[in-house]
Amino acid sequence: MIPRLAIFARYPTPGMAKTRLIPAIGADAAARLHRRLVERTVMAARQSGLAFELRATGASIEAFTDWLGGDVALVEQGEGDLGARLARVPAPAIVIGSDAPGLTADLLAEAAAALRMHAAVIGPALDGGYTLLGFREPVPFAFEGMAWSTDTVFAETMHRLRTHGIAPLVLPMLADIDRPEDLLDWPELLA
Repeated sequence: MIPRLAIFARYPTPGMAKTRLIPAIGADAAARLHRRLVERTVMAARQSGLAFELRATGASIEAFTDWLGGDVALVEQGEGDLGARLARVPAPAIVIGSDAPGLTADLLAEAAAALRMHAAVIGPALDGGYTLLGFREPVPFAFEGMAWSTDTVFAETMHRLRTHGIAPLVLPMLADIDRPEDLLDWPELLA
């Protein structure tokens, strides 16, 4: 059982990407930052050796192909909130966003290996969310009705998994880049 890695990413259009950062750094800089984060995530996915796809939104599949190359498998995210879009990823899978610069190829490979022994694996984020969720079997209950972009997402996800008899392996906590203060440890991303 080898999970497929699904990267969720928005096209880096100024004004539409990393919108919580726009008041601090401007729309163009936020879009450039997002572009770097997605490219960094795709590079880590390539280096991990895992089969992966990019779940795209915000532009045509052709625009993503022009940007990232023809070797990246692309799937449209489709309609609905984040939970509905995540729930469409078939198991076994590892779902990630593109805003955690500390998510390395080694951590992705570790998450995939963990799914051999555990029904799920999760990587907590410093802001109370998560950077990664891997699962062997479908876990739609982990996504339905979630208050996304809040500091309770990780705790609520853990509660939902435990309620369904799943004790996930918990990876090291990582930062993701959503707010201006998140950039303090990653100044090179703004260069």
